[in-house]
Amino acid sequence: MKFAVSSYSFGQYTGSGRLTTFGCIEKAKEMGFDAIEFVEFNGPNGETPLEYAGKLRAEADRVGIEISNFAVGADFLNGSDGDLEAEVNRVKGLVDIAAALGCPTMRHDVTGGPANRTYQGYDNCVGRLADGCRAVTEYAAQKGVKTMTENHGFFSQDSLRVEKLINTVAHDNFGQLVDLGNFLCADDDPVTAVGRCAPYAFYVHAKDFIVKSGQEANPGAGFFQSRGGNFLRGTIVGHGDVPVVQCLRALKGAGYDGYVSIEFEGMEDCIQGISIGLANLKRYVAEVYGC
Repeated sequence: MKFAVSSYSFGQYTGSGRLTTFGCIEKAKEMGFDAIEFVEFNGPNGETPLEYAGKLRAEADRVGIEISNFAVGADFLNGSDGDLEAEVNRVKGLVDIAAALGCPTMRHDVTGGPANRTYQGYDNCVGRLADGCRAVTEYAAQKGVKTMTENHGFFSQDSLRVEKLINTVAHDNFGQLVDLGNFLCADDDPVTAVGRCAPYAFYVHAKDFIVKSGQEANPGAGFFQSRGGNFLRGTIVGHGDVPVVQCLRALKGAGYDGYVSIEFEGMEDCIQGISIGLANLKRYVAEVYGC
């Protein structure tokens, strides 16, 4: 198993100008990661994202670190003014960027949900979502990039819904980015959910949350609410309520041995939080995988 970190995890530092995107590459290598993943970006100084991707790949090669994944937005219900073909073509353009980065996988969203929820539950939408995902992954397969949905965005977040989408797409090049923490946003038990989705895993996010019951008083700043009204706050991997070790056991049982990437969303200093999380994650993987 290889350890990666999302560039998103450095948001405190990149947002304040203390670290550049290129600096994230060096910092990830310095911290002991095997790889870094990128979220969708714009090129600076008039560069196109495709041109910028080439520079990021060259810098990663220079530093000696892999680029493991590219995470982007998409909405096959509402995106591109509701034009599915146009949204598919836009996301295909992001596949080109993933290929330029040299990463083996790309995760894209599928939707935040219908604009009008009346009589539009998941089962009403899954066919259209699958059509969009299938068209993108057929294109990506030609580029040597696997594509993935993630348990993310509330509407397409429960393990049963994500499994249904993957099986409706029914393409070997399409799977799941399994985020160990994100199931809690849909009040889906992580152990049950990861156990269900592990066979479809192409990539894994290690994320932790502190969880407080929705029956309690609002704990205040830093917390957000799950779909069912529980309170969640991102924290250091190993410091929260996500059963990371048991989730890793489910992944191992399904034969997963790819990247596990820290996606840090805590209030703690991100460099410290990522470092402690990596140390914990390495111990957990050693315990579960024996390596």
